[in-house]
Amino acid sequence: MKLLKTKTARFSHVVDKCGKPEVYTLWQKPSADRHLQAEIKKHHVMTILKSESGTDFGIVAFKESTDARYLIFRKSLKHFEGKRIIGIDWALVRE
Repeated sequence: MKLLKTKTARFSHVVDKCGKPEVYTLWQKPSADRHLQAEIKKHHVMTILKSESGTDFGIVAFKESTDARYLIFRKSLKHFEGKRIIGIDWALVRE
């Protein structure tokens, strides 16, 4: 019996594994932001986007978009790459 790999992961599970994230605000071009580039290389960045139905979902990577929000985690998100992160709970994000 083969186990199917899920294409989604719950945000609460990501927080359990990688710690509470911080919201990251872009104040300059991403290519010029040294801190952001270092976090991208370490796989610590999640991009939060809105779906067509209006709900938030995340992807593990930096995807530049005008309506995106970015979260930086303390630990690598590599385990969650390629998955759609669902159930975004803003109460689990550090201020």
